[in-house]
Amino acid sequence: MTERELFYRYLGLPAFGPMALDIVKAEGVYLYDRDGRDYIDMVSGISVSNVGHRHPQVLEAIKNQLDDYLYVNVYGEFIHSPQVKLAAKLCGLLPSSMDSVYFVNSGTEAIEGALKLAKRFTGRPGIISFKNAYHGSTHGALSILGNESMKQAFRPLLPDISFLEFNNFCDLEKITSHTACVVTETTQSEAGLIPSADGFIFQLRKRCNETGTLLIIDDVQMGFGRTGSFFSFEPYGIVPDILVLAKALGAGMPLGAFIAPKHMMDTLAFNPELGHITTFGGHPVSCAAAIAGIDVLLGGQYPQTAEKKGKLIEGMLSEALHNGLISGIRRKGLALGIDLADVSKRKAFLDSCLEQGVFIDYYLFKPATFRIAPPLLISGDEIMEGTGRLLKALASINKKV
Repeated sequence: MTERELFYRYLGLPAFGPMALDIVKAEGVYLYDRDGRDYIDMVSGISVSNVGHRHPQVLEAIKNQLDDYLYVNVYGEFIHSPQVKLAAKLCGLLPSSMDSVYFVNSGTEAIEGALKLAKRFTGRPGIISFKNAYHGSTHGALSILGNESMKQAFRPLLPDISFLEFNNFCDLEKITSHTACVVTETTQSEAGLIPSADGFIFQLRKRCNETGTLLIIDDVQMGFGRTGSFFSFEPYGIVPDILVLAKALGAGMPLGAFIAPKHMMDTLAFNPELGHITTFGGHPVSCAAAIAGIDVLLGGQYPQTAEKKGKLIEGMLSEALHNGLISGIRRKGLALGIDLADVSKRKAFLDSCLEQGVFIDYYLFKPATFRIAPPLLISGDEIMEGTGRLLKALASINKKV
């Protein structure tokens, strides 16, 4: 059987009709298929490859760790140099109160840990999320997912979950002394890239303070320089109680984390002991890659260039906006959402993008809106090339009957 046949025969797939690109190599901002065609990756593997694919510093860190050891014992028993160095590096980039890191394998696992920590620390049952929010697909994360169509088949889920309207200031009054935590992104990703309204995150923080509710910021997609600051919450003048990280954290390797004050995190260590455990969370190779990835982002000042690069893409796409090919553009740093003018041409647009050699994807809860979030180290010339291919794809579907 060919690899394509094996793919369809043996892999569990999340949906029918996958793109099934046969990628054999990736480098920088480019993906290469088995036929030698190149594709510009304009989504960074859904905000994973912020430092691009196979960055030399990341590869070197991985190889150096491979020479020492891979996995040696369960989390929390042995001292792993990459793990403790990464934890110290992350805490050094955060406000002083955020001084304890719990490593896991992914974003959804980090959300699970954060929810458990919030309930354990506060002793409260209530959890609040926002409509059209996505925080993962395991049972706890699915419970706070703000879209009913994706969760109805898996009920019963966690009880005592409430949903507010994002950017609705009046809804904040629904946060009470019953509420253990509120989980939010500063910019809603899967809703189609919806930035928070002026003052909304600040007022959310204020209401949580008033009610003794923990504020959990999900920075899985918007962290690590994507919005123009290293962590997305920084420009809002607030500090979360718990911060959730993944995707770009591992610089291409699987890694997630939730971060909180030490006195809060310590509550997972007693009544019961082992209140949260993981076998592979904080794997030494993933942590080594993460350290290198952070060094690349900071050394190249890539978070500081995200705004300029995002504006360049937005300016080029304004041509399609004026021509009526797209009906709207939203942007936060180097993350954009573009609304296709003709919803019926959604699949045709995806197919046309692949024909032109550019890889994009749609937002989960707004399928006629497409994400553009290339690696942060994308050059000006690569932006011109990638966006040029996008414009050709848009023009192509407009000509087809």
